Amino acid sequence: MPKAPTFDELLFSLKSFAASMLALYIAFGMGLPRPFWAMLTAYVVSSPLSGTVRSKAVFRVVGTVIGCIVSLVLTVELINAPELLTLAVALWVGGCLFISLLDRTPRSYTFMLAGYTAGLIVFPGVANPEAIFDTGLARVEEIILGIVCATVVHSVVLPRGLGPVLLTRLDAALRDAERWTLDALDGAGADARLRDRHKMATDLTELRVMTTHLPYDTSDLRWMTRPMRALQDRMAYLLPVLTAVQDRLNALGRPDGTMSPHSGSDGRLSDGLATVLEEVRNWIVAGAAAQSTEAGRLIDRLDRLAADEGPDLADGWRGATRFSLIHRLRALVEIHRDCRELRAHVASGNRSLPDRLDPLARKRSRGVFHVDRGMALWSAAAAVLGITIVGGFWILTGWSSGSAAAMMVAVFTCFFASFDDPVPGIRLFLVYTLASLPLSAFYLLVVLPSFDSFPMLVLCLAPTLLTLGVFVARPAVMGKAMALIFGVGGSLSLLDTGNGDFASFLNSSTGQIVGIVTAMLVTRMCRSVGAAWSARRLLHAGWREIADLAAVSAKDRSVPSADGFESRMLDRVGLLSVRLAQATGSVDVDAIDAVRDLRVGLNVVELQRVRPTLGQEAGPALERILRGVAGHFRALSAKRPDPAPAELLESMDDLLSAIGAALPCPERDRAAVALASLRRSLFPDAVLGNLRPPNEMVPLQRVRA
Repeated sequence: MPKAPTFDELLFSLKSFAASMLALYIAFGMGLPRPFWAMLTAYVVSSPLSGTVRSKAVFRVVGTVIGCIVSLVLTVELINAPELLTLAVALWVGGCLFISLLDRTPRSYTFMLAGYTAGLIVFPGVANPEAIFDTGLARVEEIILGIVCATVVHSVVLPRGLGPVLLTRLDAALRDAERWTLDALDGAGADARLRDRHKMATDLTELRVMTTHLPYDTSDLRWMTRPMRALQDRMAYLLPVLTAVQDRLNALGRPDGTMSPHSGSDGRLSDGLATVLEEVRNWIVAGAAAQSTEAGRLIDRLDRLAADEGPDLADGWRGATRFSLIHRLRALVEIHRDCRELRAHVASGNRSLPDRLDPLARKRSRGVFHVDRGMALWSAAAAVLGITIVGGFWILTGWSSGSAAAMMVAVFTCFFASFDDPVPGIRLFLVYTLASLPLSAFYLLVVLPSFDSFPMLVLCLAPTLLTLGVFVARPAVMGKAMALIFGVGGSLSLLDTGNGDFASFLNSSTGQIVGIVTAMLVTRMCRSVGAAWSARRLLHAGWREIADLAAVSAKDRSVPSADGFESRMLDRVGLLSVRLAQATGSVDVDAIDAVRDLRVGLNVVELQRVRPTLGQEAGPALERILRGVAGHFRALSAKRPDPAPAELLESMDDLLSAIGAALPCPERDRAAVALASLRRSLFPDAVLGNLRPPNEMVPLQRVRA
């Protein structure tokens, strides 16, 4: 039994209905040829959060105008060659869809709308090409009218701002981060750690996407976009840093004497490090109630501890790993300190950033997300193929409703293209479009012909649209409700052309169904994939990028940047988490650790940065390591899941010895930390033993490139 609607659901339904009726009334008053298109557009662009409506409105308008201009040009130039016109529209829709899928921000709506708007104008307009300008202008006016009415109503009438929702998500993510930190310091089990990191990655991806709408929000939080983005940037660093701390503690042992099978001889941390570790834990537990100066004191303690111990290479890899742990603990404290301070800035309405974070915020990459050009290309191919097939059938048969089928193919190959498998979504729309036919026929053929005034029309539509609007506000059933609204609204548009009879209704409905079925079939044939397949593709994309980072030559003056790589990898971790949950056993989860891959890439970037300062002694060993890492991840991306070559361990011994012989400097310390981290990521089971004596170093000719 459906649950009773909440206040927010009722409010959204009332506002959506009011916006659609306002658009319909103005369209009637302007004498537009298809006013019900304006009504339907108002529902399409409505959203429970007013910020998302506003953020997409401008891009939707721009996309609609571009699509109209292109449709006019194509029709005028190719109206006498229907085959070429169909192919040109198909290529335009596919090209715009391809670009849209490469941009995972609100800007993507510009390209998607520019694509299928051309189909919405060209295909119905070929029957009367002399009036194509008037037809295109009318379509733009109707669509823009619906967009503007929905934006105004949702922004002015009891707007539900994005800000409170975003702050709630942000605070939950910060609490999750502190809980995960405590789990890591307390030695939580592997299952809990994996669950925590996947949750954190998913939270970060959702926050980044929501923040893209923040400048358009109706709440006061829209002025806090800069500190919100800086806060998310700092949270992003927490994922690799905290997994590194977990790994070092497991390798070295814990303050309570818990042994690790690979920790070495004693399995205990030094007293000084154990004390600082406990102080860090207590500071995390204190949360926002901790004194602001406590973080600075902890950082000073860790700096002194690092200066006292240094990368103690006399203790071999254990000393380097301990030094790495100190540095990662320092980074962990800095991140939590910055997150708390930035959250306080947001709460107080302070738009400025702390001085130490302002230069970082200026250099950070904005909106860097994972993109899959291959899948975007296959999605575009599905759109081109579907439009071409339907257009060819239309041309050969002269079918009167061929334009409706072609429009539906253009729309539905675009709507669900961002899904791994768009077919279930298209099929759902098909089922509920069929379910809407009796209701549509009742409205079109029985109810509406009886009324001749706008108030009576509103009263007639209110029961159906208000009820469906409640379900649109529920994410679980939104697709079903929108399909019913599409079915009813599409049928009502027949009244605009004076074709509100049974024959026209049957032909138009048949055209819609044929178009949706064609879109479903070509999508299944071209790019329908499962969650497991997408998960593997995400992993392979990360592996290829790591191989490219490691393959940068010492002669190349461009030093790799960690920012873009980190943002993309964090995005992949979040996307991967969702797909692993959907894969339900068809993927070997134990073999997947995208966060480890993220750490490998960051450490490779760090070694590339310090390479010029390490001197000639370290150069050959570092070159062998980078070549080995590049070869290993290229092999992984080529679907050859071999373990990292054992020769890399020997090259790492050589490099650590060369680093130990170098004069103390910050670059040497950074190299030691990155090298120890890289070794732990690639060889987690390697014993933290001493280095081999110099006379046992491996000659260059014995190392496989």
